Amino acid sequence: MPFARLATATTPTAHIGLGLAAVGRPGYINLGRDEDLGQNRSVDALRARTHELLDAAYAQGVRYFDVARSYGRSEEFLAAWLHQNPGRNDVVIGSKWGYTYTAEWTTDAEKHEVKDHSVRTYDRQRAETAELLGDRLDLYQIHSVTPDSPALTDKDLHARLAEAAAQGTSIGFSTSGPAQADAIRAALEVTVDGEPLFRTVQSTYNALETSAGPALAEAHDAGLTVIVKEGMANGRLAGPHAPQALKAVAEETSLGCDAVALALVLRQPWTGVVLSGAATTGQLASNLHAAVVDLDDEQLARLAALVEEPQTYWERRGQLPWH
Repeated sequence: MPFARLATATTPTAHIGLGLAAVGRPGYINLGRDEDLGQNRSVDALRARTHELLDAAYAQGVRYFDVARSYGRSEEFLAAWLHQNPGRNDVVIGSKWGYTYTAEWTTDAEKHEVKDHSVRTYDRQRAETAELLGDRLDLYQIHSVTPDSPALTDKDLHARLAEAAAQGTSIGFSTSGPAQADAIRAALEVTVDGEPLFRTVQSTYNALETSAGPALAEAHDAGLTVIVKEGMANGRLAGPHAPQALKAVAEETSLGCDAVALALVLRQPWTGVVLSGAATTGQLASNLHAAVVDLDDEQLARLAALVEEPQTYWERRGQLPWH
């Protein structure tokens, strides 16, 4: 399948993807986003910024781009970039369904997205994604599966997803919340006609939240490609907000806190792709230095001390404001 191209990529930055959650809509929960984007959050401004990021990422060897139906106009922006660059046919495109964007291009909406993993929502959003990305879509993921998600048990949905897989689209899922490991293990048990349904898993893993690690290793051993999101903990591991231990290690490496934080994820033996959520080309360039960071055992021990209890981490994430 097309997504498998990433498994054989040999250049370091091919294992760093670009996610467009932070630039596909005017509001998001990343710290420092006010400074990153400024006051102009118009559709035209964010489209131009997205295309600038995609150009820079491609030029520096990034080949996986990640969007979602709920990331505002991210699919639309990516589709336009693909149309404008027909020769760049070596990129791998992943999107997600299961959340509907409801903020109507504002930053102060009461609800920015609504979750629904029903067959009806899948049918609607799959058609919407197909209209924009067509046959450029390589991977379609269930967005934010938790242990209680009906997507884990809905046989009709599984049949729909298996049909898409038979037509050449890889099927995956993403996870969130303090019970990510339980959701991953439950998803690994999902089969259609005796065959595993999912080819990829996308989960949060970073210096503060490592609880999904063992389950991600199991997913890797089962043949799934592991995509890691939120490696920067929504900006909590970026320079201005980073814990002192991370700042100290970054100074020792002569690189940014972001590069060290992402390098910590890249070095996990089960990691397939680590997503950059950069909102500026400068951030992207700094993120990509993760591929050359070398951490010794003593530095790794200091960074390991930063781990929080999952419940604490996710409660704090839930309190981050939409900027």
